[in-house]
Amino acid sequence: MKKMRVVVRRFNGLTRSAVIRSMRYGECQKNHAASIGGYALDGCREFMASGEEGSDDALNCAACGCHRSFHRRELDSAEVVCEYTRPSYSGQ
Repeated sequence: MKKMRVVVRRFNGLTRSAVIRSMRYGECQKNHAASIGGYALDGCREFMASGEEGSDDALNCAACGCHRSFHRRELDSAEVVCEYTRPSYSGQ
């Protein structure tokens, strides 16, 4: 199972926070019978990268050969890493 970490930064007024989300790619949802008007899935249960992180093969599944975008994306967790408020200055 290959997990990917995504960092999302949000800026709301004076508050700044970073959120780390861990994504997992589940079962393949590619319809292999779409060209003949049917509906058939291959049964691949989860995405397994074919190559190293950062390579072109990392986006292809080793089990079914499909691109990662055909696999259902699941958001495992979300947590606030850091949050702070800028000090307000009252001066001239």
